[in-house]
Amino acid sequence: MPITITDPTEAAAELKARVERHERIVFFGGAGVSTASGIPDFRSVDGLYNQQFDYPPETMLSHGFYETHPAEFFEFYRTKMIALGAKPNQAHLKLAELERKGKLTAVVTQNIDGLHQAAGSKNVLELHGSVRRNICQRCGATYSAEWIMSREHEDERGVPVCPECGGAIKPDVVLYGESLDDRVIHDSVRAIQQADMLIVGGTSLVVYSAAGLVDYFLGQELVVVNRDPIPVSSRASVIIQADIAKAFDF
Repeated sequence: MPITITDPTEAAAELKARVERHERIVFFGGAGVSTASGIPDFRSVDGLYNQQFDYPPETMLSHGFYETHPAEFFEFYRTKMIALGAKPNQAHLKLAELERKGKLTAVVTQNIDGLHQAAGSKNVLELHGSVRRNICQRCGATYSAEWIMSREHEDERGVPVCPECGGAIKPDVVLYGESLDDRVIHDSVRAIQQADMLIVGGTSLVVYSAAGLVDYFLGQELVVVNRDPIPVSSRASVIIQADIAKAFDF
């Protein structure tokens, strides 16, 4: 049976001790990693899916909605999906430090905010893409989130337009109705299979096919850092139900 820890100080000490015993660690994370940086998640009581909009968030984040309602899509994207003021928290920073020390081999993330890279992580496998890349569908030019928010190049509807060729811009984010990138999936599976320790943090593991990647872990130790129990909790050696930034404060 796994042990459960709720005290943040005890959690940090326990996580530190277990990390020190392993050399090929992979972190698999979700929205809960970024809530400590002020970015709202989707499914909690205060999450986006429980807020009222003209259309359901799942609809507004679909490929079909992007094509048929581009003005409404980009209004939602700018106001709810891009958080330029957000900064990496202690969890992001510690993971980047562990990578620099050669202990962490990869971060596999469901998040699209780019905070792992901002913290210094290099091998970040973004299952759902990133708001930091916005790509012209005609010429392939890439634009930053800051460019999207500047609103300097858009049509009369408020839809961004490529200044190079006039083509449509699409966020490099996997929308509902789109498939995950095969290369990212392949690299994530390989990293998880080769890990001797897997830390699953800040995710409910209810979004497939991303959540199914955890099933590829064959290593020695699985650690869960999440406020609520998740499907793989029974396989874990320790379950940490505490603030994730505080749990990584070691």
